[in-house]
Amino acid sequence: MQVPREAVRPGPPRRPGVRRALVVVVVGAVGALLAALTAGCGGPFPRDTDGSLDRITGGVLRVGVSENPPWTQVYDDGRVAGREVDLLSGFAARHDADVEWTPGAESELVGAMVRGDLDVLVGGLTSDSPWESEVALTRPYADEVTPDGDTEQMVMATPLGENALLVALETYLAGTGEAS
Repeated sequence: MQVPREAVRPGPPRRPGVRRALVVVVVGAVGALLAALTAGCGGPFPRDTDGSLDRITGGVLRVGVSENPPWTQVYDDGRVAGREVDLLSGFAARHDADVEWTPGAESELVGAMVRGDLDVLVGGLTSDSPWESEVALTRPYADEVTPDGDTEQMVMATPLGENALLVALETYLAGTGEAS
């Protein structure tokens, strides 16, 4: 059966360049949107939300230290020692910073870090730390075999969002020879 010619409605006339022009407009709009979104993010990445690494460089590195030999040792007179103390002293020296040590229990030190009072926390922390939701843990930098024969991966902690500090610390730890 043949359909009468007047029953067939022709579509709009085809214009070959219209589809291409539409694609160019959409791609341009997406590019402009991405440029606008990243314009406020200028500067190097990673960045610290509170500027910790900038403040530390040429300033003071505030370290919470919980006693856990051989990683950290806190003496009655306030002196600190241990493998992690040595590592952070070297990290501070690399950033021309003095170190302010704050001894305490892990729970107290995590609270101080969350409040913004500490830059780094050490004390023989391991990668399965219960504080992982409250602080940022470095990548493991050393393995320690426990008396039971298990292997624990050693980490340090920084405040959440202080990504430039975290990356700088991880980079330093990876270059110390401590890295596993």
